[in-house]
Amino acid sequence: MTTRDVLDLLDWRRRTAQLYAEVRARRDADPGGAHAHWVATRDALFADHPQTPLDAGARAAFRGLPHFPHDPGMVFTAPLTDAPPARMAIRGSNDSQVVFDRVGRVDLPFGTLDVFWLDAYGGGVFLPFRDATAGRTTYGAGRYLLDTVKGADLGAAPDGALVLDFNYSYHPSCAHSPAWDCPLAPPGNRVEVAITAGERLPYD
Repeated sequence: MTTRDVLDLLDWRRRTAQLYAEVRARRDADPGGAHAHWVATRDALFADHPQTPLDAGARAAFRGLPHFPHDPGMVFTAPLTDAPPARMAIRGSNDSQVVFDRVGRVDLPFGTLDVFWLDAYGGGVFLPFRDATAGRTTYGAGRYLLDTVKGADLGAAPDGALVLDFNYSYHPSCAHSPAWDCPLAPPGNRVEVAITAGERLPYD
């Protein structure tokens, strides 16, 4: 990785963290507007930023990331409940492995999802999931909801429960180009229902 690559990646993460800070500030008062701002800002990053996950061909044809319509019913707050501690090597899209610690679970109306902490300097919360849309209207290996190492953080409720707004679920970079290697949703993060909120594929 060159010095230019490092600076570009730093800028991408800085802009992503700023975007999520803006979303947290606006989401309660204007849920639809906050989501529209998230969509528009990510589209601009994907179109113009040197660290876009898109390859050159996809970037030339890019007209914006498709999303399901914003759904206020797909917003939840859930406390982080205890789960048997486990250190897990989660498989990546290019057969790599990334080590995470399972730190708890969240119980949602459609199932239970494991919540992980990245086992690396500084750490961060990671919440991937795979639902019944996978391989149909969303990426076959699932989507991400929280990845606080990279700035994807929707905040917490006043009682400390995690904010889980599936309108902000998004595809990992490997969904856009095989050049990227991304940890995928493990078995404890798969649900049988279709979560028709968040980023989707551009075809049915």
